[in-house]
Amino acid sequence: MKNIKIFACPTAEEFTKEVCDCLNVEMGKITHQKFKNDNNFVQIQETIRQKDVYIIQTTKPPVNERIMELLITIDAAKRASAKNVNVVLPYYPYSRSDKKDQPRIPITAKLMAQILEAAGATRVITCDLHNPAIQAYFNINCDRLTAEHLLETYFKEKNLEDMVIVATDAGSSKKAYKYSEYFGCPIALVDKRREANDDRAIASTIIGDVKDKNAIIFDDEIDTAGSIIETVKVLQKFGVKNIYAGATHGILSGPAIERIKNSGIREMVVTNTVPVPEEKRIENITVLSIAPLFAETIQRINEERPLGELFEM
Repeated sequence: MKNIKIFACPTAEEFTKEVCDCLNVEMGKITHQKFKNDNNFVQIQETIRQKDVYIIQTTKPPVNERIMELLITIDAAKRASAKNVNVVLPYYPYSRSDKKDQPRIPITAKLMAQILEAAGATRVITCDLHNPAIQAYFNINCDRLTAEHLLETYFKEKNLEDMVIVATDAGSSKKAYKYSEYFGCPIALVDKRREANDDRAIASTIIGDVKDKNAIIFDDEIDTAGSIIETVKVLQKFGVKNIYAGATHGILSGPAIERIKNSGIREMVVTNTVPVPEEKRIENITVLSIAPLFAETIQRINEERPLGELFEM
C-alpha cells in the first residue's frame, strides 16, 4: 500500500484496526478529545501531506455526536494538505430519510451528502444503502458495497433443506428474488402496512408456501425489530419450521434485543457495520465482520483497480 493513511474516529477503532490488519498497515495516529464546554477537538499526530487519507466512522449512538466527530476530522485532514479525503461510513447515517413522502419534511440523506462534501470529503465508501438512489445525492464518488455475498456464503454453509426466502414487504421483494435465485429456492411475500412515523409495521397474511420450511428473512437493517417480529408472527401462523434472518446493519435499538430474544427466530445474522456491544450479543444473534470487504475496497482504490469485481464474487 502506497501513500496511504487510515484513521479511526473514536468509536470506530476496533473496525479500523481490523481493516488495517487486513491491509498490513498501521493505524494513523490521531487524538480526539472533548473540552469542558462540550466542543470536540481533533489533532492528527503525523504528516499526511499529499497522502490518500481514509477516515472511518461508525454510527454508534449518539449518532449526531458521531457526525460531528467525523466532520471535524475531515476538516483537520483537509487543512493538513491531504491529497484525498476518503470517508468510510459502513452505515450511512440518516439514510432512511431519503425522499419527501410527507408534507414539510427534510430529506436528511441528501443533507448528509451535502455536509460531507462541504467539509472536504472527496469520496464516500458505504454499504447497503436503504435506497441505492442515495448515491446520486453526491457530486463526489460514492462507492456502495454490499454484504449480500457475505450473508449468502454464511447461510449456504448451513446446508439448510426446504428453504424459502421471505420478503417482509413488497419493497423488499426484488432483493428476496435475488437471494432465491442464488439458493435455488422459492420466495414468499408478507403483506405488511406501516402506520405513520411510529416505526410500527402490521403484517396480516403471506403469499406463498412456508409450511414446514426453513424460512430466511433478508433485510438491509434491523432497527427496533418491530417489522421483522410481525413477519415472524405471520410465518409461525402459517406453519413454518424454522426462522432465520439476515441483515447488513444491526442497529438493534430500543426493544430490539428483547423482541429478538423472545421471537422464535432461530438465528439472526448481522454484520459489524454498526458496533454490536457484548450485552446485545445474545445467543441467537450472530455478528459477521465485513471489515475485510472494506479493506479490499481500499486496496483496489489505492491500486487503481476496478471495484466491480467485488459485486461478482
